[in-house]
Amino acid sequence: MDADKRGFPQTMGALRRAKGLSQRQAAAALGISQALLSHYENGAREPGLAFVCRACKYYGVSSDYMLGLSDDPTGLSAPAAALRALTAELGELTEKAQNTLKELEK
Repeated sequence: MDADKRGFPQTMGALRRAKGLSQRQAAAALGISQALLSHYENGAREPGLAFVCRACKYYGVSSDYMLGLSDDPTGLSAPAAALRALTAELGELTEKAQNTLKELEK
């Protein structure tokens, strides 16, 4: 679902369902009643900042994703994601170079 078509209620419900949780289970884990979680998921009530933070930590997503501002659950921007990929590649190349040096020293 595109971020511009998704908001907090849709995201909360989708994340809960993706984890295979009932509203009762998710509500208990998040420290709220099932009825309140239902209100959040159907958009009848808006949560406070403390709950949004707790939900982000629980589901392992960024606040931008939770609020429907980004399609990336990690919250990384495209340049940051590219930098992460380059860093991983550099680590692999470094390891290969070290292994090659060890082989040459034998």
